[in-house]
Amino acid sequence: MLVRSWTDGRFALLQAVGDLDLTTAPHMRAEIDAALATMEEPHLAIDLTEVPFCDSVGLGVLVSTLTRVQQQRGRLMLIVDGGMIPHLLTITNLDRHFELTDSVDEARQELAA
Repeated sequence: MLVRSWTDGRFALLQAVGDLDLTTAPHMRAEIDAALATMEEPHLAIDLTEVPFCDSVGLGVLVSTLTRVQQQRGRLMLIVDGGMIPHLLTITNLDRHFELTDSVDEARQELAA
């Protein structure tokens, strides 16, 4: 998995490419930890549009990130454009807990405001 990150003040964007699973989850968690370490009230967007597969460990990373961000009075938005991730969130009823969008620009506008 490749994870690119950008930070702009209170807003951070992580763009993941590749499967989010047992093997790659520690790398993703480390990238998230690094992004959150720089912000007191984080506004984080994670672009998952290039993540074709996510297992329960990867889903656990997303859920624990949501919990951490909310504890810090921040916001987390997942960028998805169809495929497995939105389906996985729906069948686990997690779609009611995550903010979802299909656009990096929309996430940036929403979270940077």
